[in-house]
Amino acid sequence: MGKIIIAMGSKSDLPFAQQIGSAAKEFGVSVEYRIASAHRTPKKVLELAETANQSKEPTVFVAVAGLSNALSGMLACATFWPVITCPPGTEAVDVWSSLRMPPGVSHGTILGAENAAVYAAKILAVNDLALRKKVAGYLKKKAEKLKKDDQGL
Repeated sequence: MGKIIIAMGSKSDLPFAQQIGSAAKEFGVSVEYRIASAHRTPKKVLELAETANQSKEPTVFVAVAGLSNALSGMLACATFWPVITCPPGTEAVDVWSSLRMPPGVSHGTILGAENAAVYAAKILAVNDLALRKKVAGYLKKKAEKLKKDDQGL
């Protein structure tokens, strides 16, 4: 099925990262939390990427870091696995640092914990029929809720 590695720039990002992990559990995807700062512990970021590169288990990284958010860019250049950046929703976050990357350093930017988990699950579902069915069920449940809400007006 694969796993999601949620990499945080610091422990202060943990509450937001746990929202992503909680949403991912709805799909039964394994979640691993790690703290590795591109600015303060760059070797650790590279080791995290290299460990994932050596693994045969499909992996999606979700980078949770605010301010200049170098974490997602560093992961994206160090691993062939997909990287999603999902900066925590605080006033200090510079979203532009997540969007402006040099050529060849590509990652997706998703605002919102639940959406980051859904997108990670969709990526992992490309080669996993059981997970694909869970994602389809999730989407159907969201649509049914809107239909029910509309009927309740």
